[in-house]
Amino acid sequence: MSSKPYHYVRFTWLRKVDLEKMAVELGEKFRVEHRTLPSSETEFSLFKDEREGLKVTADTLSAFLYPMKAVLYQREAAPFTPKDLELRRIVLERYPRSRPTPLPWSFSVEPKFEKVEGD
Repeated sequence: MSSKPYHYVRFTWLRKVDLEKMAVELGEKFRVEHRTLPSSETEFSLFKDEREGLKVTADTLSAFLYPMKAVLYQREAAPFTPKDLELRRIVLERYPRSRPTPLPWSFSVEPKFEKVEGD
């Protein structure tokens, strides 16, 4: 078992995910909360105007979802349950890119994770 909690960032590149539709869909199986990131007038960020997002929680896995970026994470390292695996699958399908840009730099590799035994 990895001693580090799972943390993985995914992107859509230029296509935006419809968060309201996602909230309805994911709300049937997961805990969904709306959230807004703080910002300032002097901040420089490509995603400055996209602060509205969702926090989606399964069993041990959670996700922060924004129009073009998703962050899958665990607070404490733990094997993924079937519900965690379903959330991971949905997020990876909707956010299919591991790099923040189509250009060939700055990529992330999905960390290894374990599944609950018997699943």
